[in-house]
Amino acid sequence: MKTFLDENFLLTNQTAVHLFHEYAKDLPIIDYHCHLSPKEIYENKQFNNITEAWLYGDHYKWRMMRANGVEENKVTGEASDYDRFVAWAGTLPMAIGNPLYHWSHMELRTFFGVNDLINEQNAPAIWEKVNAKLAEGGSRARDLITNSKVTVICTTDDPVDSLEYHIKIKEIKDFHTQVLPSYRPDKALEINRATFLPWIAQLEKAADITISSYDDLLAGLESRAEFFNSVGCKVSDHALDYVPFAVATKEEVEQIFKSALAGNAVSLEDEKKYKAFTLLFLGGVYKKLDWAMQYHINASRNNNGQAFAKLGPDTGFDSINDSLVASALTGLLSSLAVADSLPRTILYSLNARDNEILASLMGSFQGDGIPGKIQLGAAWWFNDTKDGMVSQMKSLGNFGLLGRFVGMLTDSRSFLSYTRHEYFRRILCNMFGEWVEAGEFPNDEQLLKQLVQGISYDNAKQYFGF
Repeated sequence: MKTFLDENFLLTNQTAVHLFHEYAKDLPIIDYHCHLSPKEIYENKQFNNITEAWLYGDHYKWRMMRANGVEENKVTGEASDYDRFVAWAGTLPMAIGNPLYHWSHMELRTFFGVNDLINEQNAPAIWEKVNAKLAEGGSRARDLITNSKVTVICTTDDPVDSLEYHIKIKEIKDFHTQVLPSYRPDKALEINRATFLPWIAQLEKAADITISSYDDLLAGLESRAEFFNSVGCKVSDHALDYVPFAVATKEEVEQIFKSALAGNAVSLEDEKKYKAFTLLFLGGVYKKLDWAMQYHINASRNNNGQAFAKLGPDTGFDSINDSLVASALTGLLSSLAVADSLPRTILYSLNARDNEILASLMGSFQGDGIPGKIQLGAAWWFNDTKDGMVSQMKSLGNFGLLGRFVGMLTDSRSFLSYTRHEYFRRILCNMFGEWVEAGEFPNDEQLLKQLVQGISYDNAKQYFGF
């Protein structure tokens, strides 16, 4: 029987052990999609206790706590940080099979040197040990990044953001991680949401223009993209809960936009026309700027109306959507290709059912001499489990070039999430080891080294141009 979380955790064969310890373990990290706060990075946030570091803003954990019967006061409410931590520690033993069980123990060990099993009985001791470590110094936000050997962080930023903290971070002489913005114009596309008109006013201020026409909107979006580019941005991002596509003329979209500016609701068909036309414009902007474009597809957000009214978005009430993707996504990508406006693109779906659809579809749009120009995105959110990661990589391997995959990301708001890269690398090496030892892939040392290091780090560095 293996010991829990030993040095060969998740490595079930000798080839995997060799690949991980020789070629993957000590590689640096590129975190090309996350939700860390650039303000907290700049201010080098000090965590007063483990709850601040672990539970503030982590809706992954909040969902598990609610499922375990923890009252909301100890999840997002006014309970003490100690009581909230004890509630989480009492929840985790029930999470057998959930990656949070592994991640939480890995984070304790990696960042704080605490090897205790997390449970309600051990909670007081863990609380004291970790808080003592935090009080010593050396575990502030930038310390955690540097100690994890993170070379690049791409945050997630609205086009109206001033990027003041990204700019200030560049001036920190003893911090060498690049912290770059990512351009995420979701509010520009969500024409039917209550956030739309207030956001237009924000864009007017940020871009220093008056927006009274659709052309004005496009000019504002492009202006902000150019500003993001000047600060080092190399990645855009879109949350497409469904993939919108409908053919429309610019004149039609102008009328749709003006109707929305007047405060009118827009039909679903007109919403699709507006979103598709705007996405096609933005794709051209991204290609001109030599950015990579990310589509995060098929999330169902803010499902619980009562909870949304009380707590707002990103509080743990989201799930997997089941909208169809193939036809609309083909329309978007083909239209971009026809206009010679298709940038490097990463396609993610929260619904693992779509992996093979995306992996086959993207093969129709490769080219331009760019290795892996169109990517099947890493197993994301509800899919970043052991099974989900293996499934995603096998789908890519079955239909495309797994060796060109740009690898893992954290998609996290937590500075402790970098152990997810180790988790992924262990799973990657184990999968390769299984194939080698089954005689399904040659035991070619140099090729295996190239593949492991490429997927773990090198491919992302080359793909994004960091």
